[in-house]
Amino acid sequence: MTDSDLKSVFKGTHPVAKRRTLRAIAVFEAIKGIAAFAAIIGVLDLMHHDVRHLAIELIGRFGLNPKAHYPSILLHYAELVPNADMHSLVILAFVYILVRLLEGYGLWNDLAWGEWLGALSGGLYIPFETGHLIHRPSAIIGIVLAGNVFMVSFLAIQLWSRRTSDTTHK
Repeated sequence: MTDSDLKSVFKGTHPVAKRRTLRAIAVFEAIKGIAAFAAIIGVLDLMHHDVRHLAIELIGRFGLNPKAHYPSILLHYAELVPNADMHSLVILAFVYILVRLLEGYGLWNDLAWGEWLGALSGGLYIPFETGHLIHRPSAIIGIVLAGNVFMVSFLAIQLWSRRTSDTTHK
C-alpha cells in the first residue's frame, strides 16, 4: 500500500469515528485489565479454601457428571491451585494488568505509544488464536480472532497514518 493509497483510505474516515474506535478499544483493554485484577484476587482468596471440595460442590449443585469433560477439567485445575506458584502468578498478573491499563490510557488519550502497545500486544495473540481456531473451530474463537485482527489492523493503520502525516508536515 502506497502513501497515496493510505491517504485515500483515510479521506473518507471521519475523525470522530476514529476517536470513538480508539476509545472503544481503550475501554475494552481497560476492562480486560480490571477483570484480570478481579480474577487474581479471586484466585488468591481461593488459596484459603479447600478448592477441590468447592469444585465438587459446584458440580453437584448444577447436577453435572464429575467424569464429564468440563467438570473433570474443573476438578483437574482445582487440584492444581493449592500447589501453584502464587508468587509467579501474581507477578505475571500484575504485568498483564499494568499492560492493559497502560494501553487503555494511551489509546484513550490518542498517544502513539498506546497504539504501538495495543498493536504489539494484540498481535502476539493472533498466531495462537489462529492455531486454536484450526484445531478447535468454533464461532466464539472465530469472533475473538476477527476482533483481534480488526483491532491490530486498525491500530497499525493509525500508526501508519501518523507516520505519513509526520513526514508530510516536515
